[in-house]
Amino acid sequence: METAVRLVRLVQIAMVVCVVLYVAVGEVVGRAATANNALFYTLSLASISTLGAAFVVRRTLVLPAEALLREKPSDQLLQARWKTGYIFLYALCEALALFGLILRLTGFALVHVWGFYLGGFLLLLLFSPRPPQSQLR
Repeated sequence: METAVRLVRLVQIAMVVCVVLYVAVGEVVGRAATANNALFYTLSLASISTLGAAFVVRRTLVLPAEALLREKPSDQLLQARWKTGYIFLYALCEALALFGLILRLTGFALVHVWGFYLGGFLLLLLFSPRPPQSQLR
């Protein structure tokens, strides 16, 4: 189980670094252009949907796998499900920050897109992997 936790933490750290890189790239490459409000509203709706999907993935994939791993910590299939759930969850969080980068590259100012960056960053930190502990200990 320790290798699965280590892998998930490495993926988490890599994605947090990617969010920071998105901000840096957005600031360096971002251009001053006429912002498309329809794109902003579309990506805002997509962000809300992605956020909801992240909580659903956590509730349906990660938490049940954690509960079952408390009883059978050596089950490889459960470990793979737990690991896959976290990686998928992190991909959804990363998508939020990516929406911010897209908006920044299409002409929106940082003041308009910081919520996308911050949301992805904080969710990646919030959903830190917790190795399931046996209840017998």
